[in-house]
Amino acid sequence: MNDLLFVYGTLLDDKNKYGAYLIDHSKYFAKASLSARLFDLGDYPGAVIDADAPGKIQGVLRKIDDPETVLGVLDIYEGFGIDQPQPNEFVRILTEVETVQGSVLCWVYVYNLPVAHLRPLVAQSNAD
Repeated sequence: MNDLLFVYGTLLDDKNKYGAYLIDHSKYFAKASLSARLFDLGDYPGAVIDADAPGKIQGVLRKIDDPETVLGVLDIYEGFGIDQPQPNEFVRILTEVETVQGSVLCWVYVYNLPVAHLRPLVAQSNAD
């Protein structure tokens, strides 16, 4: 199982219970960016992958110690899985992100519901 996770939202916050859990069960790997659009979901952001997005979402890659266990815990937090309300608000997918060393395949949680009614958040420009 892939052991890299791209983190861009509340999981970056060590004051968040699940962010602290992730930090305790992973190691910093690299800064990374994802071609996606970011939306304001209220208390947290949601990313929708879009190769034509005008900017990139900045985040970090974490190398997870025990991917099956850790991702299982994070799936609950993100509302992902067959035992979660359907359709899932977020889904966990494998995708490529960009690092200074090149493209890296990793897990990322992306928003899975309609976005027409949501306020877009400004992502950083491609020039970064």
